[in-house]
Amino acid sequence: MATALDTQRLDSVFNSRPDILEDIEKAADSPSRVQLFNKIASFVYEQIGDQKSASSLKRRRVDIEPSHNGSAPGTATKSTVEDVSAENVLLIIKDISVSIPQRKKYELYFTPKHLYASVPGTSTPVSGIVYAWSDIQYAFYLPVPEKAQVQHNYVLFPRNSYSMSRSGTPIEDPLVFTVSAGAPKPGSIGGANAAAAAAVSDSYNDLFHWALSKCLQAAGNNVQITAADPSKFRSKVRQPHRPKEPAVHVKAFRGSKDGYLFFLENGILWGFKKPLMFMPLDKIAAISYTNVLQRTFNMVVELFTGEDGDDATEEIEFAMLDQEDYGEINGNYVARHRLQDRSMADQRKAKRELAENAKGKKGADGEGEDANGHADEDGLTELERAHMEAEQQLQDEEDEDEEDYDPGSDGESEGSGISSDDDDDDDDAAEDEEMDEDGEDN
Repeated sequence: MATALDTQRLDSVFNSRPDILEDIEKAADSPSRVQLFNKIASFVYEQIGDQKSASSLKRRRVDIEPSHNGSAPGTATKSTVEDVSAENVLLIIKDISVSIPQRKKYELYFTPKHLYASVPGTSTPVSGIVYAWSDIQYAFYLPVPEKAQVQHNYVLFPRNSYSMSRSGTPIEDPLVFTVSAGAPKPGSIGGANAAAAAAVSDSYNDLFHWALSKCLQAAGNNVQITAADPSKFRSKVRQPHRPKEPAVHVKAFRGSKDGYLFFLENGILWGFKKPLMFMPLDKIAAISYTNVLQRTFNMVVELFTGEDGDDATEEIEFAMLDQEDYGEINGNYVARHRLQDRSMADQRKAKRELAENAKGKKGADGEGEDANGHADEDGLTELERAHMEAEQQLQDEEDEDEEDYDPGSDGESEGSGISSDDDDDDDDAAEDEEMDEDGEDN
């Protein structure tokens, strides 16, 4: 009796790829090939299990983590691995580098209700990398900084997946994956809509914008993909890797982690290391500045964290921003979006003064300031005025060092006492300081 194909097992293994099943049936024209295909099906079956009929998996139904994003506790309808696997596969895009939640190459599956990742060669959703289209709240397309070759990250934030406070922990991780500027490789697109996708596959950009937008719209989600626009915001710092291309990010630190700030039309995004953070404009109470130094400054974003009308706020501080970017951030972004600048508020001022004292800056009191630290109405912003004060303190310290070093024309040592000529000496020292300053300027 001739050996027959194990169609039941083949169907369970390749249920989402009818094209493979069809090819197997055509190629199984000899007993040896039939036996080979059956062995392959048995091996794959043992590795991934039969998602539809294995009783062991039915007894331990695995809930898909992201299925409750954006839903109130106790009201979400949970999906399972079986539920998602049973959905029709509209599109498959292979060889995609995912960096969050897990750094690995996956195949991305598009179904009517979900976007999920699977290990190459399988169709099983990877736990924790399954996203319902209806739950996606923000979508971004951003360049990857400090890369010689042009690459972009797609960032999808489900509801409640971005931290609103320093202590807040997102319920779920966003999805972050990287694409090159080129076109997909031949054979890397599959699924029922592969032919339609091929028409928009001149680049990964065209393919994913089309696929993501179509699936979001079909699910009744009107989220738009937000991209960085250099005509709206660009860094003044030159990119060493691609110097002719304007940078749309600002390098900064959050705690000990380095990363990049993107000042976008709907908010500020911090990436690309865990935990990612997106701060929508409507959640920003104020932007202020601390630790204003000659080359860098810190930016503090005050966020509304309360609910139901509660005005509670928390602050997120980003450190070591380049001074060259201050004008673009404060003069362009903050002013254009009418975000309040509270740099000289009591709390900001106290923090900055503590930092300056800790650094040993004990220069003379700034002239022309009132008790609250406000300078005369000279048209300068508070950060620019604070920056000038810091530079003046440094200059005063240098001048004091020079005075201490020069014992004077009479050859008297320092600490020689007070004489009746002190006033004249003070005038001479002031004139010397002015000459020194003029010499430094030249």
